[in-house]
Amino acid sequence: MSLSLKPKHFSRYKDIVWLFYKYGRSDWAKAAGVSAMLDPEDQPADAGDSPDATQLADDLEKMGPTFIKLGQLLSTRPDIMPPAYLQALSRLQDKVEPFPFEEARAILAEEMGARLPKIFADIEPRPLAAASLGQVHRATLHDGREVVIKIQRPDIRELVTADMESLREVAHFLDQHTELGKRYEFGPIVEEFERTILSELDYRQEARNLVTLGANLKEFKHLRVPAPIADLSTSRVLTMQYIAGQKITALSPVVRLELDGAMLAEELFKAYLQQILVDGFYHADPHPGNVLLTKDSCIALLDLGMVAHISPHFQDKLLHLLLAVSESRTDAVVTRLIDVGEKKENFNEKKLNRAVNDLIALNKDSTLKGINVGRVVLELGTITADCGIRMPQEFTMLGKTLLNLDRLGSTLDPEFNPNESLRRNATHILQRRLLHGATSGNVYSALMEAKEFAEKLPMRVNRILDTIGNNDLEFTIHAIDEDKLMAGFQKVANRISQGLILAALIVGAALMMRIKTSFRLFGYPGLAIILFLLAAAGGIAMIIQILIIDSSHKPKH
Repeated sequence: MSLSLKPKHFSRYKDIVWLFYKYGRSDWAKAAGVSAMLDPEDQPADAGDSPDATQLADDLEKMGPTFIKLGQLLSTRPDIMPPAYLQALSRLQDKVEPFPFEEARAILAEEMGARLPKIFADIEPRPLAAASLGQVHRATLHDGREVVIKIQRPDIRELVTADMESLREVAHFLDQHTELGKRYEFGPIVEEFERTILSELDYRQEARNLVTLGANLKEFKHLRVPAPIADLSTSRVLTMQYIAGQKITALSPVVRLELDGAMLAEELFKAYLQQILVDGFYHADPHPGNVLLTKDSCIALLDLGMVAHISPHFQDKLLHLLLAVSESRTDAVVTRLIDVGEKKENFNEKKLNRAVNDLIALNKDSTLKGINVGRVVLELGTITADCGIRMPQEFTMLGKTLLNLDRLGSTLDPEFNPNESLRRNATHILQRRLLHGATSGNVYSALMEAKEFAEKLPMRVNRILDTIGNNDLEFTIHAIDEDKLMAGFQKVANRISQGLILAALIVGAALMMRIKTSFRLFGYPGLAIILFLLAAAGGIAMIIQILIIDSSHKPKH
């Protein structure tokens, strides 16, 4: 078994394989077969004792930004990593060494295309925060506005590209030649990671994400999203509004006593339910370093490099699944998991039922403080993998987001229960989903379909009447009853007349939608809406007649 890796990346590939070998040689590497990926002379003569889990974070940090981001991803995957490693990798969220300010100034000047004193009145040399892909400096504009500047690390794009080639090679080998790879499919995980990290490297996309999220959350009075400054932002530099605050997990006991934590936890969770289940666009990385408590006791959501999109069809499935989990309905959870995922050849439904039942029972018996929706979702991901179901990548991203959200909610309010919050807000979510779908585009699409139906209806009715008039309409009747036959024809004629009237109401209302008038209902011309309502009432009455009255007069055989 060999790998066709490009020579210039071979040393990087060996580093990755050695990492697999070093941290899993006792059990995991043997099961995965990763030792076969190293030549005999590359394997150590004395492997020594198994390293401590905390050393993995140090090694990933030494290997550079790509592997720091990989560590962050692995820290949210309990289906792959043991608990000790999850805890050790969690520190990679915000403890990263900054790069020199001289390099940051050079990148900033190159991207701005002008001397910095002309743009900024002051820039603080010491960064506010340093992440794996960039770092943030506080600055002041000449008009007095306080901003933060996010500057990308030097040569980070070239480094990430090379590292991703090596990771793809290793993932492909594991998936093709190891049982662990066939079980967890590392290829799609690497693909997801590559899409995420490449998106984060384009700061213009993050600026657009800030604008979108700010507009979506404008009704939440205690949530803040910094606004970007488009004129001072490029693909490598992002300038945005400065929001002062401190990490929620670093709040002192005194501050927590004075804080309405229950209200903030509820509003934060409700905002994420709207993002995930209504808007289909959400902040996918709410770890403690990205969520601050402001001076006016509001919550600020920062760093929108990592976001997720969910289709309306997948939103429906997620809503049903989350409600089933919150209500501890095992059968419904199993049904929804099968519906959300994709069955593989080794699918085992009985094993899935047992595992889900055990998980639901364990959480049902837990105290309110111990319930963790994010953990449950991630454990469901582990269960489905064991039972032969391939879950979509959005499911894993959702579990990671909810896991971080659970931690923030319990920090703000130790008694906060996400399950109860989900049930409380279910009705509101459904209403918002209906209103979200009733856009002007959908309304006009329905009008166009109604117009097409009304245009074709007379031609279709004429065909039916011509067929009847030419004696070409044939019926197969076992027992002739002229009175019933004539009553049937009269009923058909009545239905056609009702259809023509309803079509006329719809067409008339559609034409009146274009007429400007001061009398409006639901934001649209009032008379047009009244005609639509009359048409709807007539349609409902016709359906009732067909389903109830006509059904009661079915012929007996």
